[in-house]
Amino acid sequence: MGLSYNTYLTSDKIYGCKNCKTHLANQEDIMSRSFRGQHGKAFLFHSVVNYDAGTPSERAMTTGRHIVRDISCRQCKETVGWTYDRAFEQSEKYKEGKFILEAELLCTVS
Repeated sequence: MGLSYNTYLTSDKIYGCKNCKTHLANQEDIMSRSFRGQHGKAFLFHSVVNYDAGTPSERAMTTGRHIVRDISCRQCKETVGWTYDRAFEQSEKYKEGKFILEAELLCTVS
């Protein structure tokens, strides 16, 4: 196993980990702002960097059953959201491979 390096994003607005400010996502990658997480408001992102994913687990959410993995900041290990591995409802398939970051756990880096 080699060294892991953080990816540094360039954008007008970058979201980072609230705890350590490690870059996580660009504002341009937001697909939706109308999600809710455990801590309130959350965003659906097309891509996220500098994270570690946990083990997959099946969860019953307001939109149906999904297989998800919690994601944490690679730098400080704080949980920042989750990623969708599988959606069981056809109308929710667009979430597969996408990420939820909870607004309460983020800060604006630039």
